Amino acid sequence: MMKRLSLFCLLLLVLSGVRAGEVVDPVRLRLETLGGITEIRPLKAGEFAAKYELMVEQPLDWKKPAAGTFGQRVVLMHVGYDRPTVVVTQGYGAGMALPEGYRDELSKLLDANIVFVEHRYFDRSMPEPCDWRYLTAENSAHDLHRIVELFRNLYAGKWIATGISKGGTTTMLYAAFFPGDVDAYVPYVGPLCTAREDDRFAPFMAQIGTPEARAAVEAYQVELMRRRERLLPAFGEYCRSHGYSFRLPLAEIFDYCVLEYAVSFWQWGKDPATVPAADADDERMLSHLLATSGPGYFDRNSSIASFFVQAARELGYYPYDLEPFRDVTVLRTTDDYLRRIFLPEELRDVRFSKRLCRKVSRYLRRNDPRMIFVYGGDDPWTAPGAAWSVVPGKRNMRVFVEPGGDHRTRIATLPEPMRREAEELLRGWIEN
Repeated sequence: MMKRLSLFCLLLLVLSGVRAGEVVDPVRLRLETLGGITEIRPLKAGEFAAKYELMVEQPLDWKKPAAGTFGQRVVLMHVGYDRPTVVVTQGYGAGMALPEGYRDELSKLLDANIVFVEHRYFDRSMPEPCDWRYLTAENSAHDLHRIVELFRNLYAGKWIATGISKGGTTTMLYAAFFPGDVDAYVPYVGPLCTAREDDRFAPFMAQIGTPEARAAVEAYQVELMRRRERLLPAFGEYCRSHGYSFRLPLAEIFDYCVLEYAVSFWQWGKDPATVPAADADDERMLSHLLATSGPGYFDRNSSIASFFVQAARELGYYPYDLEPFRDVTVLRTTDDYLRRIFLPEELRDVRFSKRLCRKVSRYLRRNDPRMIFVYGGDDPWTAPGAAWSVVPGKRNMRVFVEPGGDHRTRIATLPEPMRREAEELLRGWIEN
């Protein structure tokens, strides 16, 4: 028996092109036996036993295989074959997972492997040529299903799907399209918008934080617009030096940056004490704006253009409340700004579909998956949080909202009783 095993191992080495005396990477050998992986690149592993950047061949359209294929990037972080696995349903690119020190909190908590999936149409997972027809939530759910099936050949234990922000939404839609694909879900700060510009944001933002902080933010925005003509030359030079170009006049982009300021301020939990007072000098007023909600966000060549396409089609986004600024703004309306500022010319006529939000909401109402929702109490994205689709009394689904929390809210930042409950739930689901 031992002789047969030795011969089998030698055959594996020969087939993989490994010469006698070379150091053998057993994880890579197993990866090479999986179908569909077209590229394997080792990375510095840090806390992990091994780490790889992989490219997986995927269909462009899961309903029409003849449409062709594209390469989807996956970053694999290996702890052990006997450990649970976290599939990160990233909503954007996978660049954040490449550094040696990256590790998400669920992998730390559960000592788990990570399969970090770059979303189609981002970074290395952008099809060539780019045909926007195939950038759909349903196709992205099929991508995840196929990758989980593929890597179950390595990791047969429990699986958890998780993602942050748009990645949290991706976790939820993955659950709705493929119920029971994994053992548990943890979507963080994930919205489920019901319209291209969801009207739940403004009422929510009108009551977060303190009245004093909200007043300071609005007063700063008003003063910026009053000083527009004085600030525009420096603002324009900043845009030129960074190579930005826009689909609207510069003065309008300035006002959009000012409107965006409030969203960014609350989303990232800024300190109200840092908001410039009305008598601050021009340099202070402008530098604070550029550091908080700069014009790069509105650049026509944005690196997250694919996100805006998805938002306009089926994910939705937030509106801007122009009413407090009617006397000082150059904008006549912000209605449909997503289409006018962010969408490529060929997609200007695209319509928003509610099918996705209805599908996910219906799934959450009618089912009870092992799912933990995590939200920040002062995060604007909590306004359209999918957790509000959860019917009370569910046995498995739990919603945790950190008081005063922002878009960086995680299990580790929750108040102690919430954190302990969430961790105990997860460990119970994975260990039983």
